[in-house]
Amino acid sequence: MRKAIAPRPPSFASLVQQFFTEYLVTQRAVSPRTVACYRDALMLFLDFSSQRLKRAATSLKLNDIQPDLILAFLDHLERERHNAVRSRNLRLTALRAFLKFAGRRDVASLHLVERALAVPMKRFERPMLGFLTREEMLAVLGQPGETWTSQRDHLLLAMLYNTGARVSEIIGVRVTDVVLDGGACVHLHGKGRKQRSVPLWHTTVTEVRAWLRLNPALRGEEPLLPNREGHAMSRSNVVQRLELAVARATNQAPSIVKKRISPHIIRHTTAMHLLQSGVPFNVIALWLGHESTTTTHRYVEADLAMKEKALARLEAPDTTIRRFKAPDLLMRFLKTL
Repeated sequence: MRKAIAPRPPSFASLVQQFFTEYLVTQRAVSPRTVACYRDALMLFLDFSSQRLKRAATSLKLNDIQPDLILAFLDHLERERHNAVRSRNLRLTALRAFLKFAGRRDVASLHLVERALAVPMKRFERPMLGFLTREEMLAVLGQPGETWTSQRDHLLLAMLYNTGARVSEIIGVRVTDVVLDGGACVHLHGKGRKQRSVPLWHTTVTEVRAWLRLNPALRGEEPLLPNREGHAMSRSNVVQRLELAVARATNQAPSIVKKRISPHIIRHTTAMHLLQSGVPFNVIALWLGHESTTTTHRYVEADLAMKEKALARLEAPDTTIRRFKAPDLLMRFLKTL
């Protein structure tokens, strides 16, 4: 009987290709944004590894990926590329996902993969969530002007505050995503292809109606908040318009000068104002599209920290606490005679 010949293990290059084409796209059906994130991480790692090992990326092998190489790459991200710890951990997450996939396809290298997977995530201190007060938020919103751009920008900021949406969600809103009759709401397309519906204030509904009357060509799949060319606004475009609104609001609310305000700060502001209005944080989690209420609990912690800071400014009453002394048993006995 002829001895069975063991199949040759797949090459490193084919593992990388299969990871993206078969695993991420076909089997897991992740979003294009996730594929791009993993692609960038692998490209950075392969470029670093090629220079360090002095070999082309196509010549690398799975057993080249040792813990020392991974740790050197992560240090390179922080020191040379000045990545934050969170960015470093995201790159490591992508690398781990690839290694787990590769270990299942090349069983002979599984023990090497397990060693590489032992490289830990780096802990970091989460900064306190920033947010605006009600007065500061209203100052940033201001009043819509008469120009087309001014009215669009006001609706943009109003919807960001109303919904607590991410920038990618708000610029992706189409006219057909907005329901104005009955239970007015907007359908948001979130991270990981998740969708959620967020109710709209009456004032927001009124503003949307006025905007659509001003732009009768906007209908169906057209973006609700287009740029001058009729395309969806870009992330940088939203940041720019917000910066202009903040600059105008400094006269009315000088306190915002000391704050770093981004579209994501408005998202935090919505969450904090909902929390301070008595909305349960599990409802806020659904409102913001959080996958876990653990993320939402950070707003509770931030609110408590804010209250503790306010309490520290209040002078406590001067109360003298006397130390408790147990009664003398002998004296008590004598008093009972």
